[in-house]
Amino acid sequence: MRARWAVVVGVVLGVLGMSVLAAPAGAAPLAETAAPHPATAPVTLGSDFVTDEAGVLSSSEAQELNSQLDQLSRSQNIQLFVVFVDTFSDPDNSQLWTNQVALDNGLGQQQYLLAVATQSRQYYLSADKAGPIPLSRVDQISHSLVNDLRAKDWAAAVRTAAAGFEGSGSSGADLGGILLIVLCVIAIVVAIIVLVVMRRRAAARVKPAATDPVGDPLDAISDEELARRAALALVHTDDAITSSTEDLGFATAQFGDAATSTFTDVVAKAKARLDEAFSLKQKLDDEIPDTDEQRRDWHLQIIRLCEAADTALDANVAAFDELRALEQNAEQALAQLQAHRETAAAAVTAAPAALQALATVYDPAALQTVIGNPAEAASRLELADTHIAEATAQLAEGKRGEAAFAIRTAEEGVLQANQLAQAISTLQNDLSSAEEQAKALIADLEQDLAGAAALPPSPDLNAAVAATRTALDQARTDASGTGRRPQAVLESLTAANTRIDSTVDAIRNAQQQTERARQVLEQTLTQARAEISTANSYITTHRGAIGADARTRAAQASAEYDQAEAARLADPGSALQHAQRAIALAREATTLASGSIDSWGSGGWGGPGAGRSSSGMGDAILGGIIGGILSGGGRSRGGWGGGGGFSSGGGGYRPSSFGGGGRGGSGGRF
Repeated sequence: MRARWAVVVGVVLGVLGMSVLAAPAGAAPLAETAAPHPATAPVTLGSDFVTDEAGVLSSSEAQELNSQLDQLSRSQNIQLFVVFVDTFSDPDNSQLWTNQVALDNGLGQQQYLLAVATQSRQYYLSADKAGPIPLSRVDQISHSLVNDLRAKDWAAAVRTAAAGFEGSGSSGADLGGILLIVLCVIAIVVAIIVLVVMRRRAAARVKPAATDPVGDPLDAISDEELARRAALALVHTDDAITSSTEDLGFATAQFGDAATSTFTDVVAKAKARLDEAFSLKQKLDDEIPDTDEQRRDWHLQIIRLCEAADTALDANVAAFDELRALEQNAEQALAQLQAHRETAAAAVTAAPAALQALATVYDPAALQTVIGNPAEAASRLELADTHIAEATAQLAEGKRGEAAFAIRTAEEGVLQANQLAQAISTLQNDLSSAEEQAKALIADLEQDLAGAAALPPSPDLNAAVAATRTALDQARTDASGTGRRPQAVLESLTAANTRIDSTVDAIRNAQQQTERARQVLEQTLTQARAEISTANSYITTHRGAIGADARTRAAQASAEYDQAEAARLADPGSALQHAQRAIALAREATTLASGSIDSWGSGGWGGPGAGRSSSGMGDAILGGIIGGILSGGGRSRGGWGGGGGFSSGGGGYRPSSFGGGGRGGSGGRF
């Protein structure tokens, strides 16, 4: 036993000796000759994007940079954290220090970290290898910072990095090309604007009186012009009312008071608006001082009042013209009216019998809209007959104006009488159509019930089936014999159809989803087993360099797989989700483990390149063999090699010593 421990101790001391011998020869002298700088161990990031331990940024610069990086996070879903220190310490390697900060602060795939040692002139841009920005692009962004860093323009370096991530999809050449295109477009737009302005100025010189712009011209004109237009509007509207009053007098004499009563009312309202406008003009002209705002507002009101009066008067012009045309052709219009009256009279005569026929079949509620139509139609026809007789007598007396108005009134009476009578026939057609639709819907609902019987019972389905049967029974009762209500039946059947269709569709969709989940589940479980096996094997054979992150993902992947197996029969959909999650976690475990190996091989035990020595000692450490010996002998202590390396209390290996799991990046000196 003593011999065995002697060998183990000798191996460990030999490895430690190799680490010391492999260190750069000039390291000790440099430490003695270099000027002392404050050393900073890996830091804890604060709530801001920028952490200035070196004190190289002013408060305004820090605020500006935090705002810019916050905007980057919102627009690109990428977070860039920045740390300024004097020198890197524990470890003093820029890559290891930066990745250690990223690991300690839990930075993920969407998060990047730029660390700058301002005194020792080192920097490193750390990125997750599985992040959205390729490492080649991260390297480009890193190199773009050198000039700013050398100039000690620390804020500019951060802005350059943020700009690099903003344009992460384009190379420098692409950005230059885009900039050139943008400049060309701007030049073309400026040229077009100059050309348009020159043409407008030329047109203004040729034609000084420009047309009104689109929209309300009153909002843009000056106070002086507004006052001028208000005065013109008053004069124009006053003249129009005077002319309309004269025309109304002639029309009244020609057509009578009854025919022109509406026109009289329109002229009176226009006159009232004009009087109000004159009152405002008087306020503008009196000796009481007015503010500029009051004067402009009153001028606007005057114009609006005059416009409203003119519009109403203009609408009467067409009505007067129609009445005058009717006066000129009164005999022909009366003959046409009498022919229309006979057609309407036939429909009005048939209306009571038609309504009675409907009443013997349908419920009174279904006929509510036409119950009074026969009486109203007869009344309208009687009114038309009265005015037809008046028109005939007035034509015989030579009163063509009064006759024209009587003919117009009789035309309206005949039209309404015919509409009231026809509404009964229209309703009969509508009720028959509703009955046909109800029959088709009953057949459709019977099929729905048959289909629902083949589905597994559920509270929702049972309720929908019961409601459908109730609606069908009521529909058959309401659709037979007398007192039918086709429209109410159709509404009830439509509601029942909507309910059972939605319920059946939901159940069938759930069944289809379950069946699809079962079909995909077996394949997904097989894939999950393979991914978990790959991750576990990789971690086991390289456990000397694998930290907690990869191991945690692998363990969680196995747990998700166990849940998938447990739910595969009872809930295939849930099982599928667990299996897919297991695959994702296993792949993430493999990626993290691979990143740990890459970092270990490039900067772990004994310096760069010393991780896998020709003697095989590096492979022994990488595979966890030495750790297994110290923890009690190989595989007997656990599935992943027992303790997994030297304990942190012994001053040796820690999982985070190998470069931060799956993070890479770019940096150096400046």
